[in-house]
Amino acid sequence: MNNTNIVEFPPHDRAIDITGETCPMTFVRTRLALDSLPPGAVLLVRLKGADPRANVPRATADQGHDLLDMFDLPDGSAVLVIRKASA
Repeated sequence: MNNTNIVEFPPHDRAIDITGETCPMTFVRTRLALDSLPPGAVLLVRLKGADPRANVPRATADQGHDLLDMFDLPDGSAVLVIRKASA
């Protein structure tokens, strides 16, 4: 069996998939997910498209959260790894 397409995700507290959303709902969904987490928690956000890839990381950083990583998946989507800001 070929396991080359298996992706190992980093440790996280919650994950959301916003690949079906368009801006500005991509950030709204991300912000709501972050608001539900305690400070220091890690959120994975799966997204797709040029606008979300540019806007969600920028808006997240503007809110004071840390973008730890962003990596591409084989299907053309990407995953953001975000640590919620400390209170």
